[in-house]
Amino acid sequence: DHGQPPLLIAHSLGCIAVAAWAGPHRRAIAGALLVAPADPERPDAADVVRGFGPAPRARLPFPSLVVVADDDPYVTVERATGFAAAWGSALELVAGAGHINTASGHGDWPEGLALLRQLAVDRAAR
Repeated sequence: DHGQPPLLIAHSLGCIAVAAWAGPHRRAIAGALLVAPADPERPDAADVVRGFGPAPRARLPFPSLVVVADDDPYVTVERATGFAAAWGSALELVAGAGHINTASGHGDWPEGLALLRQLAVDRAAR
């Protein structure tokens, strides 16, 4: 609907960008689905990825859900859990999904769509 605050969906470094953007901006956001956040501070990160660091640690001013796989090559479960805690996000752990992208075998992702729908339902309930 027009006039309704948007739901954000971000993947990988986009999650870090959303967390950085949320601090200085005060636009009304209904919620954010943050999938497979990349860790810009990991020792083996490429220079371009490190440029996104340090990862923001401020609480997000809107509801959010971090989704991470237990075998993501770009973030450990511990780091993703730390991001979720700092951002005030719920956490959804997915087994064996890699970086949750096409390179890890994902095309359509009905589970992700279900998570987005649940975030929208939770928003409407508030």
